[in-house]
Amino acid sequence: MAEEIARLDHKVIYGIIEPGSGVLDLGCGEGDLLYLLSKKKGIKAQGIELSEEAIYRCVEKGLSVFHGDIDSGLTEYPDKSFDYVILNQSMQEVRKVDLVINEALRVGRNVIVGFPNFAHWRARLRLLLKGKTPVTYSLPYRWYNTPNLHFLSISDFKEFCAEKGISIISEHYLGKGKPADILPNLFALNAVFVITK
Repeated sequence: MAEEIARLDHKVIYGIIEPGSGVLDLGCGEGDLLYLLSKKKGIKAQGIELSEEAIYRCVEKGLSVFHGDIDSGLTEYPDKSFDYVILNQSMQEVRKVDLVINEALRVGRNVIVGFPNFAHWRARLRLLLKGKTPVTYSLPYRWYNTPNLHFLSISDFKEFCAEKGISIISEHYLGKGKPADILPNLFALNAVFVITK
């Protein structure tokens, strides 16, 4: 099944999540990953999304998705109410990273965090040679239309986890269509971490 998944980060997350798990996806977008996990792994899926248009797409797929801003916290969910909380390609877009991560760790036994690596060599080179904000495969936006509020690298995230007493269970480094395990802070376009507290 994993061979049929187009996005590499979705393939990695699909491989991490156990069948029948309770999963909360924060910033689930149009629900592509949740739908796949629901249909193929029989998870109990719940999503939270800010975009009303994306929520309509989720509902069309039969997904349970609430309209909400994850920067406000997850007060309606009890502690450890999910096996996994997914925060994939949305952490760099939230205003209150500490709050969102702490809330995700509170309501989930494990948290899956995926983000673009802003320290990829192409981004560094563009900044060095052209003096411009990087636009790369994993960072396709210009400075004026990017949804990203936080520009972090793999090293930044690992340092954040160490400072906050967060345990990293596993790390997955992604290139363009394949893993990027050699010098990931330089060569990985994206990273997926599984963390717990």
